[in-house]
Amino acid sequence: MFACSCDETMRLDAKALAQAGGELRTATQLCRKGIGAFRDALAEGRPLTIGCTQEAPIFQEIADEAGATPIFVNIREQAGWSEAAQTGAKMAALLAASAVEMPGTDLVTLESSGVALIYGRDEAAIDVARRLSTTLDVTVVLSKPGEVIPPGRGDFPIMRGTIRQASGYLGNFDLVFDDSSAALPSSRGALRWEAARNGARSRCDIIIDLTAGTPLFPAHDLRDGYLRADPARPETVEKLILDASGLVGSFDKPVYVKFTESLCAHSRSKRTGCTRCLDNCPTGAITSAGDTVAISAEICAGCGACASVCPTGAAAYALPPSDAMISKLRVLLTTYSKAGGVAPVVLLHDEAHGTALIDAAARFGRGLPGNVIPLRMNEVTQAGLDLIASAYAYGAAGVVALVRAKPLHDIAPLHRLAELSAAILAPLGLQALRVLETDDPDALWEITAGSCLPAPSKFLPMATGRHLTVTALKELHRAAGQPAQSTPLPLGSPFGRVNLNVDACTLCLACVTACPVSALRDDEGAPTLRFAEDACVQCGICKSTCPEKAISLEPRLDIATWGEGAVTLKAEEPFCCIQCAKPFGVKSTIERITAKLGEKHWMFSGANAKRLDVIRMCEDCRVEAVMNESFDPHAAPPRPLPRME
Repeated sequence: MFACSCDETMRLDAKALAQAGGELRTATQLCRKGIGAFRDALAEGRPLTIGCTQEAPIFQEIADEAGATPIFVNIREQAGWSEAAQTGAKMAALLAASAVEMPGTDLVTLESSGVALIYGRDEAAIDVARRLSTTLDVTVVLSKPGEVIPPGRGDFPIMRGTIRQASGYLGNFDLVFDDSSAALPSSRGALRWEAARNGARSRCDIIIDLTAGTPLFPAHDLRDGYLRADPARPETVEKLILDASGLVGSFDKPVYVKFTESLCAHSRSKRTGCTRCLDNCPTGAITSAGDTVAISAEICAGCGACASVCPTGAAAYALPPSDAMISKLRVLLTTYSKAGGVAPVVLLHDEAHGTALIDAAARFGRGLPGNVIPLRMNEVTQAGLDLIASAYAYGAAGVVALVRAKPLHDIAPLHRLAELSAAILAPLGLQALRVLETDDPDALWEITAGSCLPAPSKFLPMATGRHLTVTALKELHRAAGQPAQSTPLPLGSPFGRVNLNVDACTLCLACVTACPVSALRDDEGAPTLRFAEDACVQCGICKSTCPEKAISLEPRLDIATWGEGAVTLKAEEPFCCIQCAKPFGVKSTIERITAKLGEKHWMFSGANAKRLDVIRMCEDCRVEAVMNESFDPHAAPPRPLPRME
C-alpha cells in the first residue's frame, strides 16, 4: 500500500495510515524518483493499492507489463490537500475502503441504425437535416410551419405534422402524429402540402427536437436518443449535431435497478397499494403491470429514486447493490475511528459533479474539513434509509448529500428521505440527513458535524432490501442505548402499524388474503387476525380491501414491537356446524346473520323458521340439506302493490 506525499505538499501520518491494513510504504515522488520502488513491489506479486489517481496512467502502463491490476485511490484532493490539521485518519479510511469490492451489473444493449426524425418548425430543421444527412437517415417533420422555402434538392423527406404521443428510447421510438402530410414536390416559393390526416404512426432510432417548445418526454435530458436544442442558441445546435452523428451502432447500458416481482406491494386483486416508485420515477421508466410494476432498463436513467423509496426491496439498486455500498461505508468509518478520527461526517457525492467540486476545493480553496469523508456513489439519489441508518449506527456525526445547484435528477425523494431521517434520528440526539445543493467548492468547508453514538455498531450488512433496513435501524437503536419508544413518522413512511376497529371487524380475513407482505395473518385453529409490525410497509391495500372500513394506518417507528412477533388484533370463538361439528365461521357473525334473517326474511321466518338451520351448517352439510328438503323458493308472499301519490 503506497502513500505518496506528492512532493511533500501534504503530511503523511504513518501511525494513522498503518490502520489501513496491509504493508504501508511511503514516498515523496512515487511517480518520478520512487518509480523503482513501485516496480519492486510489482515484482513481489502481491495486490497493490496506490494512493494517487492523477498519475494512474503511468502506474497502470507499468503494471500492464507485469500483468497486475493495482487499485487507485485519491488521498490527495479528498484528504491531504486541506487546511485541516488532522487528515491521517481520513487517508487511512480511504485506503482501507478502496479494497472493498464493488460488484458490477448486467447490461442492456440499445441498437441504433441511425434513422433520425428531425422535429422543428422552419428552415433551421432543414439545415440541421442537410448537415446530418451524410451520417444519418433523416426525415424532417415541421410542426405548424409558416412559409418555408423549399430546398433545391430532395435529399430527405420533409413532412408536416405535430407529435401527439411519443414513447420509447434510443433505437426504438414510437410516434403518433396529427395533421400529418408530405410536402408536394411541385412546391414553388413556399412548401405546399398534401391532404392531412390524424393518427399517423412512425418509428425511428433518434429524435432531434428543434421546436423549442414543451419537451416530448419527462426528464428529457435523461432520455437516451432524444436530443433537444434551441435554434436561437447556435452553440446548442452545434453540440446536438456532434452528439447525434455518433448515435449509430450498439450501445451497452447498465441495468441500474434489479426488480423482484414477488416482493412488490403495488396491487392485489385490483386494489392499488404502494405507488412509491411510480410517483418518484422522473423518466417514466416504471409502469403499472397488474399486481406489480414493470421497470424499463432501456428508459431508466439510473437515479435510483425507486430503490431508495421501495419499502420491500422489490426495486433494488444494482450499481452497486446497497449491501456492497454499506460494506464500504462500514470500512470507512471503522478504520477512521481506529486511526484516531473523531466526529466523522459522510459526504455522499457522484463522480461528475461531486468529485469535480471536491477537486476544485482542494486545488483552489481550503479543501475538505478533516472529518468530512467522501463516499462516491453512482447517483446520490440512490441513497436510502438503510444507508443513512447504517452510517449513524457505524458512528457518523452527520451525513450530507451533495447535489448540483440545478440537479439533473429530481431530488424530491432525497428531501423526503431527509424528513424521514429527521423523525427517526432526532429522538436519538442525532443530526438528520442534510441535502447540500451547491456548485460552490468553498461551501464544502462549511460542513459541520453533530453528535455521534458513543459506542458505534460494527454489524455486517448481510441482508438486502427490507431486511437490511430493519437490521440497520435495530443496530442504530441498540448502539444509541436508549429505551425503545414509538416515534411518529411522516405520511408515506415505510414503517407503521395497522389500527383495527374491533367492533366493526367481522373477521372475514379479506385483509389477510390481500396483504402482499404477510404483515396481517390468520390462525388455522380459530378465527383470529394477527399483525406483525416489522413486516408492514404501509401500502394501504388492507385498508382499501376491508369491506367494513375497520382498518386505518398509523406511520410510526416502534423498534420494541419488532421483536415481539405477530400480535393478536382480534380473536373470536369459532362456530361449529350443527350437523358434523366442523368449525367453519365466526360464532358472533353466524348468530348475527341468523337473527337478522329470522326477523326480516320470509324464507327464514314464520313457518320457514326451521330453515335457519341451513345457515348454521358448514358448506358441505348445507348443500346436502338443501338438496333433500322440499322447499319452493318461488312461494314468496305477494309483494304490496305500488301506490300512486
